[in-house]
Amino acid sequence: MENDVAAAVAEQERQYCELCGKMENLLRCGRCRSSYYCSKEHQKRDWKKHRRVCKETDMRDSNQIIAEKSTPQNAKGNRQEQHKERTADTSSLVASGGPNITHPEVDKPKQLPSVEEQPAADQRLTANCCNSGGEPLKRNNQQLQRGSRTHPQKLALEYIVPCMNKHGICVVEQFLGEEHGQSVLDEVKALHQTGRFTDGQLVSQKSDSSKAIRGDKITWVEGREAECPKIGFLMNSMDELVRHCNGKLGNYKINGRTKAMVACYPGNGTGYVRHVDNPNGDGRCVTCIYYLNKDWDSKVHGGLLRIFPEGKAQFADIEPKFDRLLFFWSDRRNPHEVQPAFVTRYAITVWYFDADERARAKEKYLTGEKGVKVELNKPSDPNVKEV
Repeated sequence: MENDVAAAVAEQERQYCELCGKMENLLRCGRCRSSYYCSKEHQKRDWKKHRRVCKETDMRDSNQIIAEKSTPQNAKGNRQEQHKERTADTSSLVASGGPNITHPEVDKPKQLPSVEEQPAADQRLTANCCNSGGEPLKRNNQQLQRGSRTHPQKLALEYIVPCMNKHGICVVEQFLGEEHGQSVLDEVKALHQTGRFTDGQLVSQKSDSSKAIRGDKITWVEGREAECPKIGFLMNSMDELVRHCNGKLGNYKINGRTKAMVACYPGNGTGYVRHVDNPNGDGRCVTCIYYLNKDWDSKVHGGLLRIFPEGKAQFADIEPKFDRLLFFWSDRRNPHEVQPAFVTRYAITVWYFDADERARAKEKYLTGEKGVKVELNKPSDPNVKEV
C-alpha cells in the first residue's frame, strides 16, 4: 500500500506542462502518454522538440482505438469530420475517459498526437519561479558582469549571496570570459578523446541498472594535473567566489569541496532522471556547475537542466550555455533532472561541504548508526580540499 501511494505521488509530481511548467488542468500526449501540456497551443509550440522522444506506447491495442472511434461524441461529426478521422494517423488516437483534442498539423501531412484531459492535481498551486536566475536577477547580474572577473567579491556579496538566500538557485553569465572558457573546453575535449571517461554511477548502485537513470560519461579531476591547468584555474576561480560568500550562504560554514566531476552526455538522447544530489546529509551543501557548450539551443539540442524548487509549483530551466556558472542548494530543496541531450553536452561540477554536516556524516558512517544511509566516498572520493 505504501509503495502504491509513493508511486502515485511520484507520478503526480512529474506532471507539468513541458513548455511553461504549469501543473493544473493538464492534457496528456495521446501517443507517448508520458508528457503533459496545459493547452493545445503549448503542445504545438513544443512539438519540434517533443517529437524526438514521443513514441507510441504498447499499452494501447486496436480495441482501444476502435472504442475511441465508436464513441457517440465522434459519431456526431459531419461527413467532413468523419473523412478526417478515416485519413488521420490512427496511432495518435487514445481511448480516454475525457475528450480527446486533436492538434492542428505542424509538419504536413503528419499530425500531432492527441492530448487527453487529466484530473487536476490536489493542492497544486501555480506560482512564478525564477528561470535562469529570473529577470530581475538577470538585470542585477548584468550590471555586475563587466567587473566580475576583476571584482569577484562584489559579484559574490551583491549578487550570489542574496540570490541564493532568496531563491536557492543562482546563474552567473560569462564567468571566465571567452578566452579562458575556450581553454577549459579544449582541455575537456582532450580528456574525452583519451578515453578517460567512464559511465556515471549512482551513490548506492554499481550495477548496470544505473544506466537507465543517468546516461553521462564522467571523469574526476584534481585540478593539479599537468594536462588540466585551465580546469584547475576554473576550480580556483570557483573557490574564490565561495570564499567571499562563506558565512553568508544560509547557515553554512563551507570548509571544503570535492574534486571536479567532468561530465559528458554523448548526444544519443540520454539524460539523468529527477534526483537530489544530497538526500541523506552527506555534507554537500552547494552544487556548482560550469557549462561548456557553445551555440546551445535547447529547442534543438535538448539537454536542459530542470530544477524543481521545493515549495514552488513551477520549475526553473537552465540551458547549459558556454561560460555559464550555476549554483544551487544540494539538498532536497532542489530536485532536478537533465533532459535528453541530442548533441554532445559538457559540464564540470563541484560540490562544496558544510563543516558541521560533514562532521555529523562522518560520525554516523564511522559508528554505523542504523537507518543512516551516508556513503562518504561517493560520488567523488573527495579527499576534501579546503577552500
